[in-house]
Amino acid sequence: MTSPAPVSVSIDAVELAQALIRRPSVTPADEGAMDVLQRQLEGLGFACRRMKFGEIENLYARRGTARPNLCFAGHTDVVPVGDDAAWTAGPFEAEIKDGVLYGRGAVDMKSAIASFVAAVANTPEHPGSISFLITGDEEGVAEDGTVKVVEALAAEGEIIDHCIVGEPTSANLLGDMVKIGRRGSINAWIAVDGKQGHVAYPHRAANPIPVLVDILSRLQSRLLDEGYTGFQPSNLEVTTVDVGNTATNVIPASARARVNIRFNPAHKGKDLAAWIEGECREAAEGFSGRVEALCKISGEAFLTEPGAFTDVIVAAAREATGREPELSTTGGTSDARFIRAICPVVEFGLVGSTMHQVDERVPVEEVRQLAVAYQALIRRYFEAFA
Repeated sequence: MTSPAPVSVSIDAVELAQALIRRPSVTPADEGAMDVLQRQLEGLGFACRRMKFGEIENLYARRGTARPNLCFAGHTDVVPVGDDAAWTAGPFEAEIKDGVLYGRGAVDMKSAIASFVAAVANTPEHPGSISFLITGDEEGVAEDGTVKVVEALAAEGEIIDHCIVGEPTSANLLGDMVKIGRRGSINAWIAVDGKQGHVAYPHRAANPIPVLVDILSRLQSRLLDEGYTGFQPSNLEVTTVDVGNTATNVIPASARARVNIRFNPAHKGKDLAAWIEGECREAAEGFSGRVEALCKISGEAFLTEPGAFTDVIVAAAREATGREPELSTTGGTSDARFIRAICPVVEFGLVGSTMHQVDERVPVEEVRQLAVAYQALIRRYFEAFA
């Protein structure tokens, strides 16, 4: 990819955030959101490459060819709006009321993308390279998004030296928290199939429910750990139990449950999967039916050790907000779990208190303040690493 010469263009982060929000890009739909972003980046001298996998639009854009390559990663897809009528302003109208921008994606995370673009626009010249890795598949199953782009870039020999993900990491005030790691996540679908029968004649049936209850009891009785340096304790949660039996005198034929574990670096996903499968096998001993566990690891736990890169992020947040951010590993998963395979990654963005809610919103001044923080981050990064 050959990048056009960098140019100086003034971009208002709030106006770009509005343009992105007005594209109703509920996963897996794109609705032109990538086009909006691509036009802005091309105007700033970026060579843009669309990378479509399945029905998902992804974008990798780079300005410069030298190292180091500082990458900003994010997603243009959003979660469903819920009840449209419950919103103060239309979820895709991007209205500003009393200095607050309303809309799906205002916090998670179209405003952060806009803020980084605005920061780059105010940095027309820099050593090394700046790149964007933007996906349309973060809020969904995340199978045709960042993970595929990362794999493709790695296969081609493309090098990203460090990455900042614009997830809404701030807890209460902009700049009070950055994420330097995340717990891993594994889902397990447990199926127990027996034989339906009359409750008065249990010997003619094979009740799957006691077996499923035993499995869940076994799983919940284990203390996974008491924490790991810098991480919360791992936790297992039963997220659904389904039998589908509407009768009072029928032993059902099947029972289903789903379990999720959020785990710290004390564990590997494959080891937890093996443990779940082993408990299912033991609970199935003597049962005439079938027991099956399907485990899917959506991400391993990771930590970006504090050092020169995290120092850059902390200093930029302090410069723009006056706050000393906490280095945290709390919260759910993000696409950082895929990027960490190729480079150190840190997450820093807006306050996340309204993400995924009705009336998702952000004060416009915080969007502009985040752009200032990102501009400081870019400057400090190349001072430290170029």
